[in-house]
Order: sequence, then C-alpha cells, then structure tokens
Amino acid sequence: MEALIITLGIILLIIGYVSCILPPLPGPPVAYLSLVLLHIAISDIKYSMTLLVILGIVSILVTILDNFVAIWGTHKFGGTKAGVRGSVIGMLIGIFMLTPFIGFTSVLVGPILGAIIGELIAGQNLQVAFKSGMGSFVGFILGLGMKLIVTTIIAFYYFKEIF
Repeated sequence: MEALIITLGIILLIIGYVSCILPPLPGPPVAYLSLVLLHIAISDIKYSMTLLVILGIVSILVTILDNFVAIWGTHKFGGTKAGVRGSVIGMLIGIFMLTPFIGFTSVLVGPILGAIIGELIAGQNLQVAFKSGMGSFVGFILGLGMKLIVTTIIAFYYFKEIF
C-alpha cells in the first residue's frame, strides 16, 4: 500500500512540474498535494504542521502571483494600459482557447502578442509595442521561475522523507 501512495505522490509531483509550464492545473498546489498525501497516508512520515502550512500558503500565493507577473512586466517595461489589457486578453485567449490546439506556445505567445496588439491598437509605435511585449515575456519567465522553485522545494521535502 505504501508503494502505491508513494507512486501516486510522484505522479502528483510530475503533474505539478508539467503544470508549471502548461495550464490548466496550478503546478505548485498539485505538487503540494503529494506532501499532504504522504503525511496523511503513511504513518511513519509526518511533516511539521508549520512546514505544511507555509508550503501550502506559498504554493497558493505563487499561483496567484503568476497570473499578475506578466501584466506587471508589461507595465514595468513601459507598456500603457492598452498593453496591459492586451496582455491580459492574450493570456486568457492563450490559456483557454489556444492551448488545446497549439500547446505550450500559446501560454507564452498569447500575452506577448496581446500586449503588442493592444499597444498598436492604442496608437503606439512599433518600438513601444515590442517593448511592452518583451515586458510580458519577462513577466512570464519570472512567474515560471517562481513556480518551478516552489515545486522543486516541495519535491525536495517529498523525496527527503522517502529516502
């Protein structure tokens, strides 16, 4: 029975890592479930409640922040409200409409193209539009990095208890 629980936990970790890059599942919270599963199902493994609470909160916060980092990047790189709105629209289109058809690239390209198109529609020149799109890309990379770091920390605590 323990082998089944451990295998299920590893599957959750793998899904968590994949979900850091591809929606629709939130990567860190899915990976976090592996710790909770191990804690509840195997009597020899008990994490401190402090660790579980902190990692749970961090997982949720990083997942929420990830949705705003691309928007922040767009704004930080000089994007106007039109670029930020375009980034949001591009992100939503990329996640919900295009991912089933073109996969990961839609999650990356959606906010970038949205920011560029939003700036161009608002009458900005091409240089400002591309700068806004680059900000969206930087925000995406930062969000991805945050999710991967948190998921790796969760995986560390998971495998530390198993081995």
